[in-house]
Amino acid sequence: MSDVRYPFTAVVGMTDLRLGLLLNAVSPAVGGVLVRGEKGTAKSTMVRALAGLLPSIATVDDCRFSCDPAAPDPQCPDGPHASSGSSERPSQLVELPVGVAEDRIVGSLDLERALAEGVKAYEPGLLAKAHRGVLYIDEVNLLQDHVVDLLLDAAAMGRSYVEREGVSVRHAARFLLVGTMNPEEGELRPQLLDRFGLTVEIAATRDPAERAEVVRRRLAYDADPAGFAARFADDERALAERITAARELLPKVELTDVALRQITAVCAAFEVDGLRADIVMARTAVALAAWDGRTEVLEEDVRKAAQLALPHRRRRNPFDAPGLDEEQLDRTLEEHAQPEDSPEDSPGTDGDGDGDDPDGDGPGPGDDGGPGPDGGGAPEPESGPQAPEAAASDAAAPDLPEQQPVPAQHPAPARESAPVAAGDPYRTRLFAVRGTGHGAQGRRSPAETDSGYTVRARRPQGALSRLHLTATLQAAAPHQVARGRAGAALVLRKDDFREQVRKGRESNLVLFVVDASGSMAARQRMTAVKGAVLSLLMDAYQRRDKIGMITFRGAGAELALPPTSSVEVGAARLESLPTGGRTPLAAGLLRAHEVLRIERLRDPARRPLVVVVTDGRATGGRDALAQSRRAAGLFAAQGVASVVLDCESGPVRLGLARTLAGHLGGTAVTLDELRAEGVASLVRDSRDNRATTMRKAA
Repeated sequence: MSDVRYPFTAVVGMTDLRLGLLLNAVSPAVGGVLVRGEKGTAKSTMVRALAGLLPSIATVDDCRFSCDPAAPDPQCPDGPHASSGSSERPSQLVELPVGVAEDRIVGSLDLERALAEGVKAYEPGLLAKAHRGVLYIDEVNLLQDHVVDLLLDAAAMGRSYVEREGVSVRHAARFLLVGTMNPEEGELRPQLLDRFGLTVEIAATRDPAERAEVVRRRLAYDADPAGFAARFADDERALAERITAARELLPKVELTDVALRQITAVCAAFEVDGLRADIVMARTAVALAAWDGRTEVLEEDVRKAAQLALPHRRRRNPFDAPGLDEEQLDRTLEEHAQPEDSPEDSPGTDGDGDGDDPDGDGPGPGDDGGPGPDGGGAPEPESGPQAPEAAASDAAAPDLPEQQPVPAQHPAPARESAPVAAGDPYRTRLFAVRGTGHGAQGRRSPAETDSGYTVRARRPQGALSRLHLTATLQAAAPHQVARGRAGAALVLRKDDFREQVRKGRESNLVLFVVDASGSMAARQRMTAVKGAVLSLLMDAYQRRDKIGMITFRGAGAELALPPTSSVEVGAARLESLPTGGRTPLAAGLLRAHEVLRIERLRDPARRPLVVVVTDGRATGGRDALAQSRRAAGLFAAQGVASVVLDCESGPVRLGLARTLAGHLGGTAVTLDELRAEGVASLVRDSRDNRATTMRKAA
């Protein structure tokens, strides 16, 4: 890979992304930018290219925290810097790996030296390295929640705090935060989305000419990176100079009362939670004015700031797509385009304050919404002849032939029912995997995690990060005389150290196996079933699970959604799910078993939870019911946690779903029992069923 970065000005299109990044370069106080888009859209390329445009910075010599010699950090661990020299260097781009640990981000302390020598031997982390530069997080939605929280807290406060067993270190950490993500791989929580100043949605162009130019430039860069960069050197230099000029102009930009009132009115009209959006919009509008070389914020700046700062703050649940109603935005801006004391805003006036209407512009006879000639309101629609628009519409519609009956001698195959909408989601009961896992941190099943409460101590497994001080002292105390302890300092050996074992909760792989056969096709019934699955998807999102979906109908089973963190994709696949045909239950279970086998190889620590959505019927094939029960036995033999959502309805019920749950070694729950009420009874039922299954197996 070449060390020459792809030029920022060589990227084709991506106007909003380009602007969002440049505004943060002008004013890092905007709060960073989150780039959302499909794979292969030059997200990473543009972020890496941005660092080359930023002005160089002056730093204190031998300071590992990039202190500014003009205003050094008084709390810098390498300080004080009163008599230190300085030098200039380019702004740094620091990339954060997806699997990064907390200690690598904030830095780590040498606990052995801290305890044995009483010194703060601190090794800076990535936040210190990114100070006064760019911190780039690729696939930010795949980071663990506590890591994202830590990063965003540091970005908001401009300072990093390291607390380890009574030893405290803090240092400045101000950086331009840029995150990229592919929404298909999972969303960020709304609380985390709100912490990013701006969000930009991008997609690859569908214009063949633009796509050809992208390919042409990429091939030219790969063939000769240095030569390609030289072609755009003048453009890069001009853009860097414009960033510097905008930074110098920024303190002189005036945010007028009218612009500020428009900003707050827009945030109120779109019902954005909290006040962070108002502040971000104000900073963005000021940066836009400075970028255009103006010293006053205009309405066009407020409009563009709203388009960048508000869409991701409009989401109320994980299935809401980010977006903004442009008509509502324009209407709100127009309503608040005048100062508060403007005569045009006074009721009962026509703009000159006398209350007259000499031009006849106010409501009058015959106007829409005003009294008509007979004193009534607007005229009623005609009930006789059609309005011209309606007549034209009907005239344009072609005559359709009457539907002919299907001849009896040619019976139609089992028809596919059109997809039906899902019912409203609701809060569901918690289904957890029994035992203690070691998977990624989440909110579902008990597990040993990096965070949580301490349950015991053990010898370190790898680098010591979470010292258990009491256990360490207890291990070292009996050996002090033999080690010749003379002073107050404790004599420690490597074998004395103990680390904490913390218990929290993990995320799981929730695999849905959904019956889409004809027996489930009743529209009212399928609406309730889809509403239940949608509720479980919502629960999986809140608990940070991965999800997958298998559907079975007709002749076999289909992997409708490979395991992913994106519940939006799962909800979309569920919404468009058709029904009809026979019920190959065994095929669905066998496909689920194969998916789990593959996922176990990819991520051995993530434990699965299988949710089978069915009425328990099995058709299509010889001895279909017995085959489905044998397939269910595979899950029970491997101890896979499972839940059967019993969708059977009607006055006569066969109890096939509950029988299937017994063969799976899991729990059966009806649609009514799925809701969060009465959770205690479900827990008792789950334990009783599990105990019964274990007794039968013994």
